[in-house]
Amino acid sequence: MNLLPKTHKEFSEKDYWNKFFKKRGNKAFEWYGEYLELCGHLHKYIKQKDAVLITGCGNSSLSADLYDVGYTNITNIDVSEVAIRQMNTTNAARSSMRFLHMDALNMTFENDVFNVVLDKGTLDALMPDDSKETNERIDKYFAEIKRVLKLGGRFLCISLLQTHILNKLVKEFCDKSWMFRIVRCHEAEQKNNENGDGNTLPVFVVVATKFKELPKLIIEVCMAGEKMIRLETSQELQDCVKSVQDTAFVTNGLARTNLDEDDEVSLDLMQPGEETPRYTLYVVDQKRSQAANKYAVFVVPQGRESEWLFGTPAGRRQLQQSAKFSRLAVVLLRRGQVYHSLDAVTDELAHSAKMLAPNGFSGQIPFLSVGKEVGRRAAVAAGSSALSGDFVVEDVDVAGSTHRRLVFLDNQFLVQSEARLKTVKKKNKTRTVVDFGFISTYHAIMCVGAQLRGGGRGGGRGAVLGLGGGGLLMFLRSCVHDLQLTAVELDPAMLDVAHKYFHLQLDDRLQVHIKDGLDFLKDEAEKGAQYSVVMYDMDSKERSLGLACPPPAFLQRAALARLAALLQPHGHFILNLVCRDVKLHDSIINTLKEYFKHLATVKLYEEVNEIVFARNSAPYTMEELETAAKDLNARARQKNLVNIKCVDLKDFLQSVTIVS
Repeated sequence: MNLLPKTHKEFSEKDYWNKFFKKRGNKAFEWYGEYLELCGHLHKYIKQKDAVLITGCGNSSLSADLYDVGYTNITNIDVSEVAIRQMNTTNAARSSMRFLHMDALNMTFENDVFNVVLDKGTLDALMPDDSKETNERIDKYFAEIKRVLKLGGRFLCISLLQTHILNKLVKEFCDKSWMFRIVRCHEAEQKNNENGDGNTLPVFVVVATKFKELPKLIIEVCMAGEKMIRLETSQELQDCVKSVQDTAFVTNGLARTNLDEDDEVSLDLMQPGEETPRYTLYVVDQKRSQAANKYAVFVVPQGRESEWLFGTPAGRRQLQQSAKFSRLAVVLLRRGQVYHSLDAVTDELAHSAKMLAPNGFSGQIPFLSVGKEVGRRAAVAAGSSALSGDFVVEDVDVAGSTHRRLVFLDNQFLVQSEARLKTVKKKNKTRTVVDFGFISTYHAIMCVGAQLRGGGRGGGRGAVLGLGGGGLLMFLRSCVHDLQLTAVELDPAMLDVAHKYFHLQLDDRLQVHIKDGLDFLKDEAEKGAQYSVVMYDMDSKERSLGLACPPPAFLQRAALARLAALLQPHGHFILNLVCRDVKLHDSIINTLKEYFKHLATVKLYEEVNEIVFARNSAPYTMEELETAAKDLNARARQKNLVNIKCVDLKDFLQSVTIVS
C-alpha cells in the first residue's frame, strides 16, 4: 500500500492527513526518527517541568515516550480529527497529557504559556514550496509560536531543512531577539538508513531560544561530534547546511550503488565556520569478483598527495587494484590544517568513512596508509601574483628527504616546481641548500634533448619557456656546460621565488627574460636568432580545455611556425605535454607533424606528463636516444650531480614511441 503523497503540496492539506491516518491505523508514523534517536538532543533543551506544546503531533509516539520518562506537562495539537481521536484512545492512561484538535496556524492558547514548542516534521509538511500562499500560511504559524512561547522559551524544530524552509527560518529567527542553533541528528539518519527507506537529506534539530534582545546576533551549528561552532552570519549558516546536505546526497547514493569502474566521486570535508577543506576524499569501486575485501580507507600522508599513485584517477585506480578492495576511499590531507597523528586522523574520519561504506558492509573499517605517520608539510613562504594567483612554497618529507615545492593554489594537487634539499658543511658551519642534481623524471627526459642537439656536436643556444623554480635550468647549467641558456618567464613573481627559495643563479651562461613567450618567439624569429634546442615547460591557466601544459596559444600554427624557424638545421623542440583529452592530444600531434618531419614521444607511466621530441633533420632512432640518455647520465656523474643516474635507461626506452 502506497501511503506517500503523490505531490509535495498534499503535505499541507488537511484531507490528505485524515486519509493518511485512516489508512495507517494505530501504527505510529515517525517522519525523522523515533524517541531513542532524538532523545539525546531533546533532553538538552527540554526540562521535565517545562510546559511543552507539540504541534502537528499526528500519531507519533514521541509525546508518549517523553511522558513516560517524566515529561508530563505536554499538550499535543493536530489538524486531523482522526489522529486526535486515535491518540486520545491510545494515551488514555497518561492522564495529564492533552491531545487537542486545533489548527497550529490559529491556536486558542493564551500568550506566553509554553516553555517549549516542539515541531517534528510539521513545518516541512506545512511548507512544501515557496509560493506566496504557503509563505502567508507559515507567517501565521511562526506568529503563533512566538506568541505562545514564554520569554526564555525554545522553539525546537526537527526538519530536513530544504532550502526554502531554512531561508524562512533564518528570516524569522536570526535576529537579536532569538539565539539560533542548528544541530545535525546523525542518530535519526542512521536509523532511517538501517530501515532501508532513509532520506537523501540529513535530519536537523533547530533550536530558537526567545529573548527580549541580545547584545549581538548569536548563530551556532553542530554538524559532527559535540562541539558547537559559533558563526558570524546567517549566510555562513546556510552554506554550512547546504554543504552537509550535498555531501549526504552523494554518500547516500554511494551506499546504494557501485560506481562504474572508470568513475570516481570526490568530496571535501570541512569544519563548520572554516573556508578551507580539511580533507578531500576520492571514492573508487571495482568489480567484487576482482576484490578480496569489501571496503577500506587509505590515508595519504602530507606531501605525497601529488604523486601519481594518489593524485591522479589512474593512480588511485591502480592503488585500489593493488589493495584488492571493492571500494576504496582515498583521503588527502589538505594544506593549512594541522594533523597530530595518524590515529587522530582516523578517529576524526570514522563517521565520514562509515557514510561512504557500500551497501551491506558491516564491521570495523580498515584504515591503510604509507607508514605510520601523517607526514610533514612546513610552510616556507606564501604569496600572490596578478598572473599566477595565490601560491605557496613548502617543505615536505618524502622517502627520508626534504623536498621544497612550489604550488599554485588554484590547482593545489599539482606541484609546479620541486627541489630536493641537502645539508652542506663549510668552515664548520652547516646550512641547507638546493640539490641541483635532483630533478623530476619528466625534466630528466627533457634533458635528454639537450644531448641530442646539433647532431651530437654540442654547443649552441638553448631556450626554455617557463621558469617555475628553475630546477630544470640549474640542472642544465650544472650538467651541460657548453649550452648557453635563456629562460623566458611571463610572471616576474616567479623569478623572485626562484631566486629566494630555489637558489636560482644567473650568470653569463644563464639569463632570464621577463616576457610573454609568444612575443619572445616572434621577436627572435624576426631577428633571425638560431637555437639548438627550445623547450616548452609552461602550465596553462585554461584547464577546462583538457590541456594543462602548455597554454594552447603556443601550439597554434603561427607560434609553431616561428618556433620551427628559430631552430638550427639539426635543432630540437622539446615539449612537456599534459593533455587529458584524447582527441585534443591526437590533434596536437598531427599539428606538430605539419612543422616537424620527425617526432618521438616518451609517455611516463607514473606521471601525467608526456615528453615530445621534434626535429626536421633526420628520423629519431632508438640507438640515438639510448646514447643521449647514457651520455646525460655520464655527464651528471662527472659533475657529481648524481651518484648513479638521473635517467632510468630501461624505463626510458620502454616508454619511447617513434612517431615519424
